[in-house]
Amino acid sequence: MRGDATLGEGPTWDTSTSTLLWVDILGSAVHRYDPGRGTDDVLPTPQHVGAAKPRAAGGLVANLKDGVALLDADGGQRWLVYWEREGVRGNDAAVDAAGRLWAGTMRYDAAEGGGWLARVEPDGAAKVLLDDVTISNGIAWSPDSTLMYYIDTPTGRVDVFDYDLATGSAADRRPLCTVEGTPGSPDGMCVDADGCLWVALWGGNAIRRYTPEGKLDREVPMPVSQPTACAFGGHDFTDLYVTTAREGLQEPEELAGSLLVLPGFGVGLPSTVFAG
Repeated sequence: MRGDATLGEGPTWDTSTSTLLWVDILGSAVHRYDPGRGTDDVLPTPQHVGAAKPRAAGGLVANLKDGVALLDADGGQRWLVYWEREGVRGNDAAVDAAGRLWAGTMRYDAAEGGGWLARVEPDGAAKVLLDDVTISNGIAWSPDSTLMYYIDTPTGRVDVFDYDLATGSAADRRPLCTVEGTPGSPDGMCVDADGCLWVALWGGNAIRRYTPEGKLDREVPMPVSQPTACAFGGHDFTDLYVTTAREGLQEPEELAGSLLVLPGFGVGLPSTVFAG
């Protein structure tokens, strides 16, 4: 689907509506793409929006510039967590199988250590788990939720934690793999039914698939230099959706800023919803 997003991000398949949620961070907008109708509805947000995920109670939970908010379909907003800090905005976010939101931040100038990664419970209780993050990006879990994967883009790595779903604790952070042999950097990611990680390479013109052991399994060339994130969707979760960006490009690219789809490209897992 052609689009004009400045910084497309955060694709998430909403099983309740069979639509694909994604955001334009710097365009302050949440998009809802309906592949059945071929439409892309836009919900403006009051601030830059790093991610938007479905809520069990209806509406969305969004990682905004100044915190995490609940958004209604008519545009109404209620703050769940407010952590405004000058020069900082929300970036990628993900929901674990227990319905908790993990929300990351970064500085607009991408200063080293200027962001954090926090866990937000359904009741709004929040705790910062990593407080020395530069560009908080992809967050995902193994199919059995015993491992959590995480990307702080400038490290050039995908890290892995032992994860306790009952308590939401992530421990023993260690490198799973280092992204090598490409000018690109790891950005957003998702996990498929085999437990493999699909990682978007910002500046690398590609999506890569890594095994649960961290071995490079597959590289898929993309028609844009800045793919930002990916997610499986469709009625059988076999279509891979990819968000892209045109921010910072030196030369224009025809499909930069578009939402792309690779039909029948694998088998994904149903998305989880925020329980708040």
